[in-house]
Amino acid sequence: MYGFDSYVAIGDSFTEGLNDDLPDGTFRGWADRLAEILAEGRPDFQYANLALRGKMLDEILEEQLPIALEVKPDLVTLCAGGNDIIVPGADVDAVAARLEAGVAKLREAGIPVLMFNGPDTKYLSVMHVLRGKVGIYNAHLWAIAARHGAKMVDMWAMDPLHDRRAWSDDRLHFTPEAHRRIALRAAEVIGVPVADDWREPWPASEEPSTWITSRRSDLEWTKAHLLPWIRRQLKGESMGDGLSPKRPALAPLLPLEQIDPAAVALPADPLRAAREIHHHAS
Repeated sequence: MYGFDSYVAIGDSFTEGLNDDLPDGTFRGWADRLAEILAEGRPDFQYANLALRGKMLDEILEEQLPIALEVKPDLVTLCAGGNDIIVPGADVDAVAARLEAGVAKLREAGIPVLMFNGPDTKYLSVMHVLRGKVGIYNAHLWAIAARHGAKMVDMWAMDPLHDRRAWSDDRLHFTPEAHRRIALRAAEVIGVPVADDWREPWPASEEPSTWITSRRSDLEWTKAHLLPWIRRQLKGESMGDGLSPKRPALAPLLPLEQIDPAAVALPADPLRAAREIHHHAS
């Protein structure tokens, strides 16, 4: 209806949908929610979500981008590089340059691209130290979008994301309500009308936390999330090791419980499988 009959989402845990939990233990997330808005019940609408938690930029460009280029959907959403820039000593400029190469390939293929910049971490205890890196990366992303004619979802400027209730306990991923608002904002950027407003204020907050409760929360977060992340970095491991994308190829947008797992299991050669699916659909 709005010029989008197919949509491929590529990226990392943000696009996979952590921590917007579904009853079966999988994740919904803003990308699924955006696909639902675009589909509006149309059985011919096709959607793939190749994103996977823990993926670094080069992995996304090597594993996911070729599939998107092969099937040439009406829309690709791209949010990547966040896992790269949070690593101590990361060269943010170099990360941005590699991302731009991927955006250029998509645009040269005539594929509309919707990008996402990083949210402002000023309001997150401990994580606010990343604010400078995120700000520099965002400046690059805006320039990349302008140079290649991509559109941008400006999460840095989304005031609702400045509320602590937008963030999961890990302080890296969003809550279901935040995912809902991000999907609405994304739809707005690409010109798709929606009934709800992502700007709607949060309900009145509960009692503000005290210094003691904040420090206790920091300690719990360090034990539950920061230390395991450091251990994974030292071992060269990823949260996504051994996992497959939840929607590895373009397919009708059906509720996850109606999809045959055997039909969507990640094949040994995802690019070849995507090519075959695209060929049979043409």
